[in-house]
Amino acid sequence: MERSTIVRVHEGLHARPATRFVKLAKAFESDVELVKDGKAVSAKSSVKLMLLAVKENQEVTVRANGADAIEAIEALIGYLENPKAGLDDDEAHAPANDAGKEAAPAFQSAPAVSAEASSGLRGVAASEGVAIGPAFAHFPPDIAGQGRMLRADEIAGEIDRFRAAVAAVQTRMDRALAQDSLSAGDRGIVAALRDIAADDSLTGEAEKAINGGNDAVSATITAASTIAADFSAVDDHYLNARADDVHAVGRQICLVLLGQDDVSLENIPQGAILIADDIGAWDLARAPLKRIGGVVCGHGGATSHIAIIARSHGIPAVLGLGDRINALRTAQEVALDGNTGQVIIDPDAATRADFAGRVEAAATERAGLAAFKTVTPKLADGKVIEVAANIGSLEEIEAAQEAGAMGVGLFRTELLFMRHMHLPSEDMQAETYAALAKAFAPYPVIVRTLDIGGDKPIAGIEFPEEENPFLGWRGIRMCLDRPDIFKRQLRALLRAAVHGNIKVMLPMVSDLGEVRQTRVLVDECAIELKAEGVPHATFDLGVMIETPAAVLIAPALAKEVAFFSIGTNDLTQYIMAADRLNPTVAKLNDVTNPAVMSAIELTARAGVAAGIMVGMCGEAAGRPDLIPAFLEMGLTELSMSPASIQRAKKTIMAMAAGE
Repeated sequence: MERSTIVRVHEGLHARPATRFVKLAKAFESDVELVKDGKAVSAKSSVKLMLLAVKENQEVTVRANGADAIEAIEALIGYLENPKAGLDDDEAHAPANDAGKEAAPAFQSAPAVSAEASSGLRGVAASEGVAIGPAFAHFPPDIAGQGRMLRADEIAGEIDRFRAAVAAVQTRMDRALAQDSLSAGDRGIVAALRDIAADDSLTGEAEKAINGGNDAVSATITAASTIAADFSAVDDHYLNARADDVHAVGRQICLVLLGQDDVSLENIPQGAILIADDIGAWDLARAPLKRIGGVVCGHGGATSHIAIIARSHGIPAVLGLGDRINALRTAQEVALDGNTGQVIIDPDAATRADFAGRVEAAATERAGLAAFKTVTPKLADGKVIEVAANIGSLEEIEAAQEAGAMGVGLFRTELLFMRHMHLPSEDMQAETYAALAKAFAPYPVIVRTLDIGGDKPIAGIEFPEEENPFLGWRGIRMCLDRPDIFKRQLRALLRAAVHGNIKVMLPMVSDLGEVRQTRVLVDECAIELKAEGVPHATFDLGVMIETPAAVLIAPALAKEVAFFSIGTNDLTQYIMAADRLNPTVAKLNDVTNPAVMSAIELTARAGVAAGIMVGMCGEAAGRPDLIPAFLEMGLTELSMSPASIQRAKKTIMAMAAGE
């Protein structure tokens, strides 16, 4: 069986979306291929899939053969037609014109190769911010093969040794993926590296060389170089950056074969500038990132995994210096500007003072905001405004707590469903929701029930073909049609409510009947749990206001539920009839449009009149220029990305003080 489609995945099948596509393909028994321009590759090989260089808006064909071929094609086509599939969870929920390309920087990068400026070197401005500090040179020795040909009777043993080394690298990466300390973004990168280590393209190429008489180390170096060269030759800068990943994985395999440990970054001093010709994403993801003041690297670009890790942790970085990195080998001190790509070796007193002042100014701003971490913002009349976090996984709890989140205003449960090969069990869901409730108790945690549709593929749920999934079978509509899935989630939420202040929010509500049907199911679940002797507790039930219908019936809805939460991202696109993922109409997706602001005010007025809480969980909730207007409308809860929390608290306090 086969079916063709136009790829809508954000930026195409580069590293992370390719990894996710392969993971989905491996969930099916059928042999699956992806075909582009007459070339077919296995859909279960990350390397082969990436080298096919599938870009957004290109036509491809999914071909499957086996017992579950129909299901495989439906699921994979659904993924390819999902514009958000190439994004991380936070990016997927950002407005279209803000969604980054592989988390690319929002500033203009300097050229990768430029003339040496009188003030220093210039490379790729890969992660914004300025830094100055002691240089920490990280130049591990190159690895070379043994350079001897194997005897015929040595080949089988050498292949076994190679396979054991690959397994050891995979196990090491699996252990890293199991650690709670790894951030969600870094986890995705390590998962992509792990897939490369397990891919038949790399291992097959190496084993072919071993069978030809090469020792395992030489064979690994050759195989990694061959595949890296293939990535470098592709006309796509995202895929070019994967060459570094292949070399990094090959190095790890070689180190295991040689019985060596790589040079550690564990001893890097506080605030030091990490200098390297190349740094494997695997090494940087495990490094003490909080101690690193900046990164300067010979290899890499704005779309490399090194850049992505640096940006996600707020570390200034300049990459792509090439051979000029050797000028920093003996540097004592380094200053860098991640906004312009400038690197200065052993700066003079004037330059040192300039950079120190800029670093201090940035730190002062951060420190000024940090003072609001523990603040409970109140209006002039004493009314408390809850400033909460939008998160999608347990890995994001720490960042929200560090920012001073007063609970969770939106927990997106779809990630829990999307990251597994099968629908998550009731027990797994209950454990997740309970951990969330415990982490923020006594603050409230608002859990949004499964908000999934044809634009977000999930193994175990078959979605119909729809001309416009955003107007189709999604959110509460799908859940009510699939009580087998919905009741499992509701039971888990009732069980988790024992452990904290759980509230439950229904997405995409447009009719009173949807709320009433849900209440019937909640009551059924509570009766079942009581009969089974399973501890559980009640929870407040609320709705997201994101459809025009919900706005217009808000007074009636307010009599049925305990709270409203306004989802400005979807509400804006529905009010303006403008797809927020379509760049040609991006200017219409403006929450400040009078029509959208009127819808928010109508909702708030209905909620206040009914005496229920009215909150907001769209990105607009964190905008300092809009917060005063929202609070004047009567909103008492604002939920946003953790990075915006302290600034929002400051804005509220300034408003209360009449500033």
